[in-house]
Amino acid sequence: MEETRLARRPPTARPVPADEHGLARTRVRFLTSEPVKPEEVRDSILASWRRSQHSSVPADRINLPYVTDTDLDTPLIRAAEPVLARLGEQLDGQPISLILTDRNGVVLTQRTGDPDLHRHLQAVELAPGFSYGEQFVGTNGIGTALEDGRPTHVFGHEHYAENLENLACAGVPIHDPIAGKTIGAVDLTCWRKDAGQLLVALARTTAEQIRQALLGNSDVRELALFQAYLRACRRTTGILLAFNDDVVMMNDRARRLLDPADQSVLLGHASQALADGRMSATVALPTGSKVRMQCRAVPGPRGEDVAGSVVRVKLIESEDEDIAAAVSTLPMFLPGVVGSAPIWLRCCHEVDAGYGRGEWLALAGEKGVGKFTLARCVHQRRNPTGRVHSLDVEHGIDAADVRRELIDDPVDTLVIRHVDQLTPDGRRDLIDVLEEVLKAPKPPWVAVTLTSDTEDLGELMALFPRTVHIPPLRRHVEDLSELVPLLLSKLSAQLTCSPAAMHLLMRASWPGNVPQLRQVLKTVAQRRRVGAIQPSDLPAEYRAVARRPLNRLESLERDAIVHSLEDTDGNKIKAARLLGMSRATLYRKIHEYGIVTPTR
Repeated sequence: MEETRLARRPPTARPVPADEHGLARTRVRFLTSEPVKPEEVRDSILASWRRSQHSSVPADRINLPYVTDTDLDTPLIRAAEPVLARLGEQLDGQPISLILTDRNGVVLTQRTGDPDLHRHLQAVELAPGFSYGEQFVGTNGIGTALEDGRPTHVFGHEHYAENLENLACAGVPIHDPIAGKTIGAVDLTCWRKDAGQLLVALARTTAEQIRQALLGNSDVRELALFQAYLRACRRTTGILLAFNDDVVMMNDRARRLLDPADQSVLLGHASQALADGRMSATVALPTGSKVRMQCRAVPGPRGEDVAGSVVRVKLIESEDEDIAAAVSTLPMFLPGVVGSAPIWLRCCHEVDAGYGRGEWLALAGEKGVGKFTLARCVHQRRNPTGRVHSLDVEHGIDAADVRRELIDDPVDTLVIRHVDQLTPDGRRDLIDVLEEVLKAPKPPWVAVTLTSDTEDLGELMALFPRTVHIPPLRRHVEDLSELVPLLLSKLSAQLTCSPAAMHLLMRASWPGNVPQLRQVLKTVAQRRRVGAIQPSDLPAEYRAVARRPLNRLESLERDAIVHSLEDTDGNKIKAARLLGMSRATLYRKIHEYGIVTPTR
């Protein structure tokens, strides 16, 4: 049979050349940042090498994540098992492995008829539970096929990781026959010396057989519902859901605008409306929004039953939509605040809208994200001549302080910082004063800041109808292009930031948020007082982005490598010689620590 002949390399199968074109040398040149000519490696492989390098995948070892709670009772496995079992019987005893993965490249099953190949695959962790996603192991038949979304074969030295260079693999994504989305991949792996183009053809055939099995196992009612959902999607850009007892589908707008609790309530009301024979209803959702829904039953394939329901939803009053529209159309000017990232602008508009309504707000977020600054600047925008004061729990406050600011000599705006650090008695006293303030005809605007929502603050938070979550700096690093010049202008009127240095700053995770950024720039300004900040002006830790926390010894090693590369203008051979390590070790360390090498 054809499948059995595959592993024995019949004359019709084209063997992989034994590196006659210098592919191994091409790979080494690529890994050491030397130029690679396009004709020396296939375009798809070179693109995958670049993605792997950008993801800092180690090229000299295998270190994969392991998933302990893999679900082995899925439609994909049920459809694939008979197909792979039949093929496994045909290839029994041959050095070829049949591998099934989920959409993330996590190996679900592995069938290998040859004990030597099986042991080798175990050694390189190509085994159930391990993820062969391209971002973890680099170029390979599974991860690259899933990344590119098409059949892919990777032979020998085309693999990014050197541990896989004696293998050949052909992977094909498996698509859901109804939804069309990628749900997994099938991969055939053998020794490099045994590989040929028939390996790719067999992988394609196997994937198609699994897809047909999935289609055969699909519920015809589910197929009818999905087709009705697709037709509805083509007619509307609003919120749309489709459901029956076994499946729920929703478009991106529904996922973005409806909280999970809203979705659950909406589906319950839709089911009840259909049972009562009502095609439309108005529903108040848990998050406060009110919607108008229109329901339509979808007939089954034979007309005698119901396949499910399609629900169109319209927001009757949604403050979130107003804010979203403002974010997309109106840049906001706040004195002393910069940033144009959508997630940051949304927070600005939410706080500004709360102030405009006279609604007290709680501002939550990590230390240093700008909670107090945002509240103060919104006040200055809305009431430039009004008084704004702040009280900080960390510095010690009591009810008398709050009473003085809000009742005895009321300010226009009061920001109470770090309320989550109040003692139980302090919270009770604060609640008493605030409740008294709310009785006034026109109370001052009050905002509180906290690092996280806590159950202990429930009674206090009842006085603040809305909590605005201020994002950490790492979630809107694009705003550094505006924030860095602002901070530099306060440190030195003659200092700017070069694009290369800005790129490195944007790569950092900034756990300390804006204060950490300010301290870094302050340190740089003490050494360079005029001109543009260059990458070499930044502390060593900002010229490298490690994938994990480093211990003290690793930090010293990273800094030594950074300085050596700087001293040699990015020449890795000279830097390795200065450090007393091999070029391969230096390359591995550069990727392990995420070091950006200077341009030569």
